[in-house]
Amino acid sequence: MSLASCTILITQQTDRSIALTRSLSKALQLGTAKTVNLRLGSKNVTVALKPLNRKGNLLVIPASVATSIRLPSPGKCQVKATGNRELQIGPLIGFLTGINIPDGKPGQQKQFIREFLEAGHDRSYTFAFSPSGVNWRDEVVTGYFPLPGGKWVRRTVPLPDVVYNRLGHRGAEKTMSIREFKERFVSRRIPIFNWSFFDKMDVYRLLEDDLQAFSHVPESSSGPSPEEIRRMMEKHRFVYLKPTAGSLGFGIYRLTYNPEKGYFARYRKDGSNVLIRFPRFEGLMNMLRRQNIRLPNYVVQQGIRLIELDNCPIDFRFHMTKNGEDEWVVAAVGAKKAGRGSVTTHVRTGGMLMTPEQVLSTVYGSRGADILVKAKEVAVKLAEAIERNYPHRLGELGFDLGIDQDETIWMFEANAKPGRSIFKHPALKVQGKESLNNLVEHCLFLSRFRARRES
Repeated sequence: MSLASCTILITQQTDRSIALTRSLSKALQLGTAKTVNLRLGSKNVTVALKPLNRKGNLLVIPASVATSIRLPSPGKCQVKATGNRELQIGPLIGFLTGINIPDGKPGQQKQFIREFLEAGHDRSYTFAFSPSGVNWRDEVVTGYFPLPGGKWVRRTVPLPDVVYNRLGHRGAEKTMSIREFKERFVSRRIPIFNWSFFDKMDVYRLLEDDLQAFSHVPESSSGPSPEEIRRMMEKHRFVYLKPTAGSLGFGIYRLTYNPEKGYFARYRKDGSNVLIRFPRFEGLMNMLRRQNIRLPNYVVQQGIRLIELDNCPIDFRFHMTKNGEDEWVVAAVGAKKAGRGSVTTHVRTGGMLMTPEQVLSTVYGSRGADILVKAKEVAVKLAEAIERNYPHRLGELGFDLGIDQDETIWMFEANAKPGRSIFKHPALKVQGKESLNNLVEHCLFLSRFRARRES
């Protein structure tokens, strides 16, 4: 395979031939080939080759040929030649979403979609689409490409070469129709990554046979009985009760046991932090029942005494991505300081977003940099271990990690479709762009539009 970057021009000429500059033909090692099979995604057409006497890597395609392969526009992309005299242009990168792109409402998710699509500009044809936009019979998909000024253009293109799944509704992803929808890409050998959301216990089960990675996971129990909650409270002194399919810190209870004072529950209600004491364990459980807590839908997790700033616990969000070499890298790290009396470190409950350097230099002084390096190494090992045991492709993970007062590193959460709130911090905006670039590079790798390193 030979690969090159090029600029595609569309002309109104009527013949069925394409023209390449000599530099592009040489880069693609086409030799004396007179015809090729020109391909975009799942569409292809046989065309004649002509030389183009111009400088640079240019590929000129007649409008009739561009229409037959459903080329969305002229512009910069990649082109590769294979041994069977096939030229493939692209890649077509599909961003799978449930967001209604043309409704005119901006929204944070839509901004993320645009930023990702723009990160792929000049290297690919990158577009957003929803399940309803796919026509499996004709093997085409109607999606949206970004235009300057915040506008979008609707185009029907071939099935993509790779799919980045960011469907955002947990319930919908569990339906048979969506599972079958994703399997159709797999059956066509179209890579799709970030298969679905994780539930709280998914990662626990993925790692339980990987002893090195599992040593960083707090003791957890899914669907606990009251007796299991009491046992863990007495063993660890405090635990967290979390919804199995929860996110953003909603519905979390911190439960504490003090042999001299009784049982305590801390949680968020109506925008305020609540703390209640119960002399007996039964009183605690009765309160949870009144809150309509269904234990089969919850996980109880060992509490960890985290490092603190101003008597407020600190944890860290590690945003992990695959890169163009199919390797896990730490794209960014944000430190989250809990609000006073808050169960979690989320900003919406009074938490503060900081840089890890700010926190670790305050807590550890000159040793802070070494602690961060150690935490990054743990994050990469955790990502690699999850990937080894997960049956589908992953390209992105979000970890909530904590450091206890003995400097042990713990993983509390792993998200298969992590949010991007940490990139709101001014000091992390560059890392935000780098994370998008990593994802685009990984799409190039999966679609085989990137030179692969020899092993």
